[in-house]
Amino acid sequence: MSRCISLLGSTGSIGRQSLEVIAACGMQVAALTANRNVDLIEEQCRRFQPELAVLMDEAAAAELRLRLADTGIRVSAGMDGLIEAASLPAADTVLTAVVGMVGLRPTLAAIREGKRIALANKETLVCAGELVMDAAQRYGAEVVPVDSEHSALFQCLQGCKDRGEVKRLILTASGGPFFGWEKQALANVTKAQALKHPNWSMGAKITIDSATLMNKGLEFIEAMRLYHMPPEKISIVIHRESIVHSLVEYCDHAVLAQLGVPDMRLPIQYALTWPARTPAVAEPLDLLTCPPLTFHAPDYEAFPCLKLALSAARTGGTATAVLNGANEAAVGLFLEEKISFGAIAERVARALDQVPVVYDPTLEDVLAADAAAREAATC
Repeated sequence: MSRCISLLGSTGSIGRQSLEVIAACGMQVAALTANRNVDLIEEQCRRFQPELAVLMDEAAAAELRLRLADTGIRVSAGMDGLIEAASLPAADTVLTAVVGMVGLRPTLAAIREGKRIALANKETLVCAGELVMDAAQRYGAEVVPVDSEHSALFQCLQGCKDRGEVKRLILTASGGPFFGWEKQALANVTKAQALKHPNWSMGAKITIDSATLMNKGLEFIEAMRLYHMPPEKISIVIHRESIVHSLVEYCDHAVLAQLGVPDMRLPIQYALTWPARTPAVAEPLDLLTCPPLTFHAPDYEAFPCLKLALSAARTGGTATAVLNGANEAAVGLFLEEKISFGAIAERVARALDQVPVVYDPTLEDVLAADAAAREAATC
């Protein structure tokens, strides 16, 4: 089961944890990519000795090239470099841990090479899920989810003979830092408050998405595409403890759940080793000391981003690309403290109203919808 990994997004939270797993499992690294963190990717390159290192920022790539001049590691830059990293012949697996739409084209490039895709970049399936999954089938590429919820569903579906046996997929959500808050109280919460997730240590963008519950809406759409499920067969429940990572209810009303400590190294490891299981990097779950498990219905009025996401999922076409692009732009403005927390949903709703939906879209249609949504959300 020896694997060689191209890791896209090695300096982020998922990327750093992925390298822990790769080291513990004795796997090789073909390529490492990042945005502009020269210091950290240099350190990673010297430890893992990839064939290729890529930085999206051209100036940062030039500096890294100088720093690694004493090694045999090639350094490239920009989207072309990212696509090259995803396509390297030496890599049998591409772990996509970049954030946002930037992951779409390299994922498609890796699929065309028939590689396993360990997918931590949910935006790829949210924006162009049909295109990605059709390409994976056409080129014989495996798409294995890294998100803890989708890894849980993936594991609970292992014994499913056909999707007709499934009554519904049940996604769990922690509820973020503002569980139980009223809509009025949420309008002007601060960036510092929104970045305090109760259970998970994640990057800034996904942490804000968890605070608005947009993250669960994106995962709802991702589940539709990964498992070819209509929206009416997917449910969301708030599970504050983040012990049950998701569940599958079958037609005979049997419910299978995957449980574990809230540690992303567990789903990362399974995505890389599947169908085998190997000794764990993550800590075990102790059922005698874990807290009581509770479940609650989402509050769609207090968290309108979740309601917008489910509406876009039902609309289909490029509506999901508009949703994602507008959300990325609005979250960016919030993190820069240029708009309020409540304005994130308002900007997304405005983009969904303004940008026309294209059904059965091409890749060009998806990219155009994304660009239009970002413009609508930032005007």
